Amino acid sequence: MGMIKNSFWENKRALLTGHTGFKGSWLLLWLLNLGADVWCYSLDPDITPNLFEDLIKDIPKNRNIFKGNFHHHIGNINDQKSFIDFIRISNPDVVFHLAAQPLVRLSYKEPINTWNTNVIGSLNLLEGLKVLKKPCAVVMITTDKVYLNQEWEYGYRENDQLGGHDPYSASKAAAEIAISSWRSSFCGNGFLQTNFLKIATARAGNVIGGGDWSLDRIIPDVIRSLLTNKPVKLRNPESKRPWQHVLEPLSGYLKLAEVIYTDEKLPHEAYNFGPSINSNKSVQVLVETIFKYWPGVWQSTKTSEDFHEAKLLHLQIEKVKHYLDWAPKWDFEKTIELTVNWYKSYSSNKSALECCMHDLLLYIDSS
Repeated sequence: MGMIKNSFWENKRALLTGHTGFKGSWLLLWLLNLGADVWCYSLDPDITPNLFEDLIKDIPKNRNIFKGNFHHHIGNINDQKSFIDFIRISNPDVVFHLAAQPLVRLSYKEPINTWNTNVIGSLNLLEGLKVLKKPCAVVMITTDKVYLNQEWEYGYRENDQLGGHDPYSASKAAAEIAISSWRSSFCGNGFLQTNFLKIATARAGNVIGGGDWSLDRIIPDVIRSLLTNKPVKLRNPESKRPWQHVLEPLSGYLKLAEVIYTDEKLPHEAYNFGPSINSNKSVQVLVETIFKYWPGVWQSTKTSEDFHEAKLLHLQIEKVKHYLDWAPKWDFEKTIELTVNWYKSYSSNKSALECCMHDLLLYIDSS
């Protein structure tokens, strides 16, 4: 597998949106470990506990293990003026755009906010980057749910049709189209164009790992039930998803940014990051595997608020294997074991930083 180059990231100015979320917190930690100067823009965390606040209270006490620095700013990507002002101040070499409204069920309740955040917010970022006068690699994070889901067994490729039944999926598919249009219109050497921006989208989903406390996500729901000795309630136990540890796609995002920045031949387009097909398991199998490491019980449940969700989803990742020499490191069993052990360690009063660094260093050292 192509290794991430520490020398590339040292002192690189990285703009990271959505850093107070689950994936964003892990990526911030990794960038600091690599020695980057990280400029962060996000909403306040919306739940307690949350990984970001757990990490930042301990990072200053452990500066010896981090070479990088970060600048924390709370703001809304839909506030165009403030967001663009921050982009100009950050003057990034690399951008990771993770800020989003990421929940399917919430998108039914707040469709306009979902569309505004996921589409217009992404365009606000690209508009702000127009003023850069130096090369910048831009990785726009979407989701594996951008594809028109046909409920078929084989994986979706990057050139398969986009779509989306629910507002979240459709808004992310629309973001892919908007980003592609923006890149075609404003990247290059023509009128109103810039040749400094190298923009790609990254499609991944169903990431799991320690530190996710979000509402309406399977792992946090299971952990909360286990901590309170209550049965785990499953809405759709038969639904299959490509489960992967959060560090897997993050390693792909880092590698994609590196290669986009340094290799003129890499296509600036969409890339899938997913696990091996053997990690495509049902929600029931996921939960029963968790119970191997932390015993519990589950029950199927339906509510009046059940919305449409795809039953089957898988990604093809041949493209990133070819262009980035990227492949997942951890199988399904290892992913579940590490995820459960993170929460067990945290509930035994180990700090979130200690738990995360254990997994991060293990991942970096994995062959």
